Amino acid sequence: MRSRKGYFSGQSCLLTCVFLFAAANGFAQESSTKTTSTLASAPAPVAGPSGALRDALLAACSQTQAEFARYLTARNKEAFSRMTPAARVALMKRFVLLNEPGKATASANPVGRPIVRCETPEVTTEMQIGGAELRDNVAFLPLDLRDTADMTGENVHVITMGLVREDGEWKLLSLGVLFLDLPALEVEWDTQEMETTESGAIVALKKIADALEAYRQKFGRLPESLANLGPPLHGAANGDAAGLVDSDLATGQKNGYGFRYVIVGASTLGAPAKCELAATPLQYGRTGKRSFFRDANGVFHGADRRGAIGNETDPKLK
Repeated sequence: MRSRKGYFSGQSCLLTCVFLFAAANGFAQESSTKTTSTLASAPAPVAGPSGALRDALLAACSQTQAEFARYLTARNKEAFSRMTPAARVALMKRFVLLNEPGKATASANPVGRPIVRCETPEVTTEMQIGGAELRDNVAFLPLDLRDTADMTGENVHVITMGLVREDGEWKLLSLGVLFLDLPALEVEWDTQEMETTESGAIVALKKIADALEAYRQKFGRLPESLANLGPPLHGAANGDAAGLVDSDLATGQKNGYGFRYVIVGASTLGAPAKCELAATPLQYGRTGKRSFFRDANGVFHGADRRGAIGNETDPKLK
């Protein structure tokens, strides 16, 4: 389990390879709007950039992609729609510094400043939004982010959030001094995510191989399909649903890769049947480039086949 401090240690690396946004001086202080404490399911209306930032943070906490996209500029929203689901979740995580979806609630401090609370099983964060500095169609708001277990305030992070008015609505513009430019980050993020999804595909192939052998040991044969390895809908595990892999792997698709299973080498002389496994990217160049193959002898191979299925002639994985 990660320590609580681990959730906050990477704040300075939230967004990389981005353009600096210089804040201008002489902003006018936004007048405060008083509201009462309320749950995120029915937050009291908060006008202006403070309300927009509050609702964006609520969406980021609960990892509600459609709601979060409402607070992106048109250019960033288009780029966000092209990102893989995993990349969209990763972006939202960076706004609340939490690794998993949380229970989001909204309230206000005694002078009416919005507070967003994001509760997960491991850690709960609280984000208090300060008054906005306004100039024309741009606003900057201080955001105090802290772990609720930190009673000393030792690890409070103060981040300046930028918003811009677009078509009469406030949209996210910057995180700290870093300009939120998703199109400029797509290539870099795709590369980083592909490395993760390719590694995950190899791990998944190994899990499937282990599950197939466990199935053979239990039922004396290989299953007809990956679906037979999945969890049962009702009752105890059985030959139709052995509960050896999760439901995603049982459907043959997980984390940007598709998985294929074929029985080969059955012998009339009584030798046990063997099988081959393959993993190919669902979106070549976005969720991965390499195709992976486990041959009938249990050797793993990998190569860039431009989305096609690999085979035993591909280079062996080290």
